[in-house]
Parts: sequence; C-alpha cells; structure tokens
Amino acid sequence: MIISASRRTDIPAYYMEWFMERLRDGEAWVRNPINPRQISRIRLGADTVDGIVFWSKNPVGLAAYLEELQPWPWYLQFTLTGYEGDIEPGLPDKNRELIPLFCRLADKAGADRMVWRYDPIFFSEKYTASYHEKTFRNIAEHLRGSTDQAVISFLDLYRKTKRNMKGTGLKEITPEEMKSLAGILAEIAAENGMKTVSCAEPLWAGWPGVEKGACIDRERLEKIGGFRLKAGKDKGQRTECGCMESIDIGAYDTCPAGCRYCYASEGKEGVSLKRLSYRADSPLLCGEANSGDRIYDRKVSSLRMERFSGEFTQM
Repeated sequence: MIISASRRTDIPAYYMEWFMERLRDGEAWVRNPINPRQISRIRLGADTVDGIVFWSKNPVGLAAYLEELQPWPWYLQFTLTGYEGDIEPGLPDKNRELIPLFCRLADKAGADRMVWRYDPIFFSEKYTASYHEKTFRNIAEHLRGSTDQAVISFLDLYRKTKRNMKGTGLKEITPEEMKSLAGILAEIAAENGMKTVSCAEPLWAGWPGVEKGACIDRERLEKIGGFRLKAGKDKGQRTECGCMESIDIGAYDTCPAGCRYCYASEGKEGVSLKRLSYRADSPLLCGEANSGDRIYDRKVSSLRMERFSGEFTQM
C-alpha cells in the first residue's frame, strides 16, 4: 500500500504532528468524502505501508521528522510556483523562505526524495507566458542539484476552482500556447539537470521535451525503497493520470493556505470551522466519529516484491 499525504490538504504544512501520531499508533481513519457516514480504518504497519508520498506548498513540519521517517520509503511533491500573494495568500516568500527550505530538505533527505511541481499554470493579464518563463527559470536555477524532476500542468477548472478563481482575470490558453510554453520550460529544466514531466495532461505527447508523469511514482518509490512493487494504475484518478494506486488519508476543506486555484476547499469559513476540531491524537483528521458513523477496516496489503530464485514474488 502506498499512502498519499495528501491530495486533499497540506499535511506537511499543517498536520505533520497528526500524521506522525498515526504512524506511531499504526492506524488512521478516513471519512469518505462521498458518503460522510462511512469511515475507513487503515492499518499503517511496516507490513502494509510500502511507501509515502507527501504533497505540500510549505512543508515546514516535515523537517522536524526526517530522522523518524528514515525507515519509510517516502518522497515529497513540493509545489513552487511564481504566483504572488493575490493567488497564494497563505504562503511565505518564495525566494526568502520556500526555495531555501526546498534546498535544505534536499541536503538532509536527498535530492531523489524531492520533486518540484510548477503547477497549475494559468494565464492572466499579470501571469503571462513570459512571466512564467522568468519565474520558472529563477526557481530552476536555485533548485539545481536539489531535484532531478520538474512537474508541469495547466489549470483544470473544477467546480471549486472555477468559483475560487473569479476576479483573477483568467484567460483561456490555446493548445499551441501550452505546447510553446511547455517546450520552453522543459529546456530550462534540462539546463538545470531536471527532467520535465506532465501531470495528467492529455496533450503531453505533443510537448517537446516533456514526458508523461506519475505523481505517485512506482519507479521512484522502488529506487528509494530498494524493492519492486506490484501495483496497477490508480483507477480513482483521471484517464490521463499516470499514478500508481494509493490510499489518501487527508480530508477536504482543511487547508487554510487559501490558494485561489484550489480544488479541495469550499472557502475560508468552512476550513476555519473544520480546523476547530483538529486534534493531533485523533485517528481522524479534523473531526471525530459520531454515533451514526459506520467504521470498517479497509482491506490493505503490501505491494512489495522480493527476488526469489530469479523471479519477483510478492511478500
């Protein structure tokens, strides 16, 4: 089993203490976002968890637990864009704080555990193609040697994203503009020792220098862990997504960063209300089980393989 922590919220920024308590306790509870009365109990033992993929825009909480995380194969998807406070109001300064944090984590944990995400990309009167080229180059040059991969994707207008992006002057991007910018960014990444991959982009095959990516990356986890994994594509993601199967233990409407392009938050008020119920020792992230909830054990197992008599067999 691969744990995703998390596409739904920023655990390394706001809930790292809770996450580590879950690892120590050996289980986490996750409320079904479609059926809120249903809670799955997920066993987080060394015999079931084969790897952890963190997602964050400001993983300040991760640094304190690097030694404790050492036994676990893990890596971090670190989102660093060129947007300013009008789009990412809850984030600290990129040049003064976030880029140096990325480099410090790479120095301590290894560049192979650090993946740079420059996404989502959108155009407006302020955030033009030339703006993205300039800011991408600045970040890439500073991250040289701290990562081997840059992930790019263009904004998808989910329901929550469409509402949150009102008033930003969002402009439509043509396929030709996507291809042109993607090629430029790939060249810049290559100059700085990075491969460029796409995230769930249907047009990726026509972008020069860009490979189809997998954010939950089987090959990366195998290299970090030193074993093989038997896993299929994540059927819960979009058709273009290259991710392997994983279990997300986060919760929607719990990230207070307030990024305008966010697809996982209904708004500031709902997040603030939900965060009132946060306790680091609770099996649920930002919530408690109620009398009408149905708690069930989710079936989980190791996907790890080991070499035996010249062939790989599941452990």
